[in-house]
Amino acid sequence: MDMTLADVEKDIKTRLQQGATSRKSAMHTCVVATADCDLRVMVLREYCSETNRLRFHTDSRTPKVTAIAGNPSVAVLAYDQQGKVQIRMRGTARVEQDGPVADAAWAEATNFAKRCYLAQQAPSSAVPEPTSGLPQWAEGTNPADEEVAPARDNFAVLLIEIAQFDWLYLANEGHRRARITPGEDGAEPDRTWLVP
Repeated sequence: MDMTLADVEKDIKTRLQQGATSRKSAMHTCVVATADCDLRVMVLREYCSETNRLRFHTDSRTPKVTAIAGNPSVAVLAYDQQGKVQIRMRGTARVEQDGPVADAAWAEATNFAKRCYLAQQAPSSAVPEPTSGLPQWAEGTNPADEEVAPARDNFAVLLIEIAQFDWLYLANEGHRRARITPGEDGAEPDRTWLVP
């Protein structure tokens, strides 16, 4: 593989942008880890290459929201098995339930997606039998606007400002690895090759 560090940075940005916009992208779903060592797979909804910010959607009542309030340090893992590229990211998270970003995210979501936030009990609540948590009428349906309106109270966005990218390309002839640390206030990023 003949790539420069600038190529690696471009590859990261391209893969994350594709992950945010294409359901078929391997990086559409990422593993997000909070400081309490809990992991979960989440759908990447947006990647801003200028600010290196990731956006995910979440229920405001989840344990991860509490964990982030206590310690905003997070890690994110994206992996493209076919492309043999792994991107590990470290950053700082915040949850916004109100405001323009959350409002815009809610407005662009489909009603089918919005219904996920109709759960009557908080995610991770113990229940006596298997359940989706949704009201029975909402299971498998694409509800109307007025039916999903109450779900807005539980909807939030998880925003992660990435402080460091660790890129790994797996190859039989020898792996390649690089670390990209975005520059602050428009400064050039720090780019370094690493031993895989």
